[in-house]
Formats: sequence, structure tokens, C-alpha cells
Amino acid sequence: MIRILHSVSNMDRAGIETMLMNYYRHMDHDKVQFDFLCNKKKPGAYDEEIKQLGGEIYRTPGLNPLKFLEYLKYMKELLEKHPEYKVIEAHNGAFGVYALHAAKKNRVPVRIYHAHGASITVDLKMPLKLFCKSRLKNNMTHHFTCGKAAAEFYFGKCIVDKNDYELIPNAIEIERFIFNSQIREEMRIKYNLTDKHVIGHVGRFMTQKNHEFLIKLFTEYHKLDNKAVLVLLGDGELMEGMKEKVMQLGLQDNVLFVGNVSNVNEWYQAFDLFVLPSIWEGLPVVGVEAQAADLPCIFSDSITKEIGFSEKASFISLNASLDEWIKEISEKIVLTERKNQEELITHNHYNIKKEAVVLQERYIELYGECNR
Repeated sequence: MIRILHSVSNMDRAGIETMLMNYYRHMDHDKVQFDFLCNKKKPGAYDEEIKQLGGEIYRTPGLNPLKFLEYLKYMKELLEKHPEYKVIEAHNGAFGVYALHAAKKNRVPVRIYHAHGASITVDLKMPLKLFCKSRLKNNMTHHFTCGKAAAEFYFGKCIVDKNDYELIPNAIEIERFIFNSQIREEMRIKYNLTDKHVIGHVGRFMTQKNHEFLIKLFTEYHKLDNKAVLVLLGDGELMEGMKEKVMQLGLQDNVLFVGNVSNVNEWYQAFDLFVLPSIWEGLPVVGVEAQAADLPCIFSDSITKEIGFSEKASFISLNASLDEWIKEISEKIVLTERKNQEELITHNHYNIKKEAVVLQERYIELYGECNR
């Protein structure tokens, strides 16, 4: 049995972490085991499940540049204590260079950078992120990505043109998300949504996900459709500010903040439409989940077109007028007929039962190369 060490923020319910857990659950744990290098002290929602599956969780001093030497010391001690780690995979955006650099210094032979995003958030940390991004190529040995756009952003066009990267689909447990009319009815009754037109969104409350625009859009759409309800799943640093904004608009009875929950799959059944107006993304797993539930989907054109594999998916520019967005919502929210999309999801390589086997064999192959 081989062990793969994944560098993450913490194992909470978010896109990257959920993708990792999807793969982890479907690995043969007699052959491949996942362990997690968490860079936040806060416990994650998946911690207990990881332990039950046989995984280890390590907590580093964090990715603060002021703690860089402390981080390197921690990693040196960890890797000396655990020489079985021959493969380290970083999922931390530009800050993934911390784990990869430490792994290189300690002679870990396989250092995978896994690209999930296609941009960097503009904030006070941006100069540091850009510097870290520039150092990735000198510290990674293998290029993994969720999509071509993310590959181009982190690896460069030359790597993509040479096809020198490996596509790891954001695969899902299809049976959990396939449309289920019974669950839909139960959820809509439970949350008083029976006669409502439900617009759904799943995403962490952070600048990237563009909740401010979404609430502005919903405010205008609700003026035309008083049966409309906006349901927001997820949490994050901007959540309280968005709640306050909704109160100021007098829409508190029409916007439901669900939080971070374990039954996201059931909420997709209750939705009538899925909207993701992100400022940037790699290839969002929530887009795969929504299409598995056969929901009409509206994505911003900042999101890679690779995600739009359903005929019910469309893209609109964030520079387009609100009227254009509202027109698209009006046309799509009435598409109430939904069907089983297992074949579509599997055909597009998002069936975790099949994709986990492929990734498992790749890890075994990489590990074998270390011993030659």
C-alpha cells in the first residue's frame, strides 16, 4: 500500500476538498491511501471520515511568509519521520509552492502540482501569490489539472501545447446527484418552496464567487417574478456582509442562506435553476453536480467552456447588462422537465467510479517509478 500526501487548506466542504474526498472514497485502500497536509488549524468537516478511512491529518505552521522557515523545519521533520512519502500533491493555488519546495529540499521524487483555478484573486496578497506562482515550475515534477484553462494559467501555453499535463476530472458520485422527483418534493415541502421558482447557487462566500453581483441580479429579477427565491449554499468570510445586504434590500424572506451542509445533493433537486457568476474558476465541481441533476445552468463567461457539456448550460459575460441575465433566467427557469443524466456524466469523464480507478493506477505507476 502506498501513501499520497496532499497539501490543502483544511479538509472542509469546498470544491477542491470535495473533489479529493470523492476520489479518496473510491480508492482501494489496500493499494492507495491519502493523507492530508492541512495549512489551517481549523478542523475540517471531513476530518473524522478521513480518519475512519485510514488517513492521517498533519497541521503545518501555516503558509504565512513570516513562518516560512518554521514551515520548512516542520516539513523536514515530517518527511524524515515518514520516508514512505514518495508522492506529494499540492492543491493550494500559488501557495502550493511551499509544499513542493519543502518536498524538493527533502528529496521527495514525485512532486505534483494540481491546478484548480484559472486566475488569482486581486487582494493584498497578490504580489506574494504572483511570486510563488513564478517559483512553481522549478519545484514541481508533474502537472495535474482539472481543465485546460487552469493548465494554461499555471503551467503556461507551451506545456499545454506539448500536452505535457494530466487531466484529472472533477468527478462525482453520480447516483447522489441524478434527478430524484421524490427528494425534490420532500425538500420543497420542508423549506416552503412548493410554489416558488428556486434559483440555486453553491459556493464559498469569497470575492471570486461574486455573490454581490448575484444578489444584485436577483433583486432585479424578483421585481418581475415575486415567486422567485434565491438559495445560497456555503459559508465564508463574506457571508455576514451578504446577509446584511439582503436585509437592507428587504429580501430576507426571499433569500435563503443555507450554510455549509452535507446534503448539497438534495438541494440540487429542489432548485429550478443553477447560477454561477464567478469572476474566475478552474473547472467548478458544482457545475458538474448541477448538470448531473439535469438543472438548467447559467455560468459567467469567465468560467471555462469545458464545464458546459449539457444542452441546458449557457454562458453570459459579466459585462453584459442585467437585462440579458434576467432574460436568460426567465427562459431557463421554466425548463422544468428533468431526466436521468448518468450517461452524459459518464461520457464526459465525471463518473467517480471509473475515474478513481484511472487515478489510482496512475499513483501506483508514479510510485513504482521512484523505486527504479
